[in-house]
Amino acid sequence: MIQLRRSTFVTSLAIATLIGIALGAFGVTRAEQRRARPLAAAVEAPILPVQMPLTTGTFAKVAEAIKPAVININTVARSGGGGGPGRTPFEEFFGEEFFRRFFGDAPERMPQRSLGSGVIVDPSGIALTNAHVVENATNIEVVTVDGSKHKAKLVGLDKKTDLAVLKLDDGKASFPYARLGDSDKMQVGDWVIAVGSPFGLQSTVTAGIISAKARQIGQGPFDDFLQTDAAINPGNSGGPLVNMQGEVIGINTAIVAGGAGIGFAIPSNMARKIYTELQAKGRVTRGWLGVSIQPLTPELAKSFGAKDSKGVLLSEVIPDSPAAKAGLQSGDILVEFQGKKMEAPADLQRGVGLTSPGTTAKVKVWRDQSEKTLEVKIGEAPDEPRQGRAPSQHGKPILGLDVRPITPDMARQLNLRSTDGVIVARVEDGSTAEEAGIQRGDVIREINRQKVRLMSDFERLTKDAKEGDRLTVLLQRGSMSLYVAFTVGRG
Repeated sequence: MIQLRRSTFVTSLAIATLIGIALGAFGVTRAEQRRARPLAAAVEAPILPVQMPLTTGTFAKVAEAIKPAVININTVARSGGGGGPGRTPFEEFFGEEFFRRFFGDAPERMPQRSLGSGVIVDPSGIALTNAHVVENATNIEVVTVDGSKHKAKLVGLDKKTDLAVLKLDDGKASFPYARLGDSDKMQVGDWVIAVGSPFGLQSTVTAGIISAKARQIGQGPFDDFLQTDAAINPGNSGGPLVNMQGEVIGINTAIVAGGAGIGFAIPSNMARKIYTELQAKGRVTRGWLGVSIQPLTPELAKSFGAKDSKGVLLSEVIPDSPAAKAGLQSGDILVEFQGKKMEAPADLQRGVGLTSPGTTAKVKVWRDQSEKTLEVKIGEAPDEPRQGRAPSQHGKPILGLDVRPITPDMARQLNLRSTDGVIVARVEDGSTAEEAGIQRGDVIREINRQKVRLMSDFERLTKDAKEGDRLTVLLQRGSMSLYVAFTVGRG
């Protein structure tokens, strides 16, 4: 019995020892795991909920989706202003001041060709591009990614936002198109690609990120650009800036000269509003408050008893304007418009201008040491004078000429012996008179071998002219006289 008990004890002791070793080993393992856990967490990369081409390391899918909707735009246009190609010897000698003094407008120019980009945003062939790409264009041709060429018609343009809307093939065909995304959802650091035709190299794709938002670069009161480091070069203008879902979140529009990696795009949300109005009405209506404004400097803020210099100072309120009817006063500091802080005049100009006329907006102003909230019914901004060629004052449009009498002062400037004749103030684009070589500044001395001394002579000799008639005109150009002949037509 005793021997059995001793044996049982020894056996039990051995089992207990094994259990203790196992438990100790288990405890050491748990302790090591606890000590090792912080180290493992430090080296494990977090999974970021952002759009990045991490899985494939390529932008190919996005590029493949967007390229069929991107177009290359070729235009032929007349450019205004001085110093450019196509200046006549007369203009070179007398300069722009002569024309501004006597005619009040800029001379015509020779045809200029330019390249740009665009993006189709509707299957019917509605495309967006920059206004500066197609402004003054007399002919617009677009080339799609497959190399096919299409005629494009200008639906409308808005210089203030530099946006234009085109319609391809009169909307009679169906085209691949891209969706307009929500530019407000884009964040600084998000990946984007730019697609266009820099230097005429069609379907060029560059990649980068959103570098900044709401950039103001001095282009106008509606500056609100997305900044990107995706390479944008001449010829990219009007092309799309695209997110990783293949949505257009901007229209590329500007670069900083000499600033590699700095480009700007019109946000898609602004483009959508402008494009919708241009397509529907051919023009853009903007909100109007009826005030003159200026920056609020620290000195002015102190003199008006403002808490800080954030806000816009109303220097004048136009009588009977929406602002006057709402009770706004000169000297008010406007600090909020529709719930958004106004820190500079551009903020208010953009906020009011992009508000639809007829909208009732809440504004908060600082007046007499306290804040006041007012409601104002936004009006419609008055139409600005349209820029372009002045209507012909003299001569029949069918001739393609705008002529003026020669005054004594003008005769002295031109070193003419008399005031006989009429001077050509403008030559219509594409007219047969232009094709015959008549230039601005030419003096018309004869028509069909009959003298032209006064405006009445010119009008008498041309009043019955009709398409198909042949005219022979004697011109004086500087010290030289020459005849030109052309068939009357509308060009």
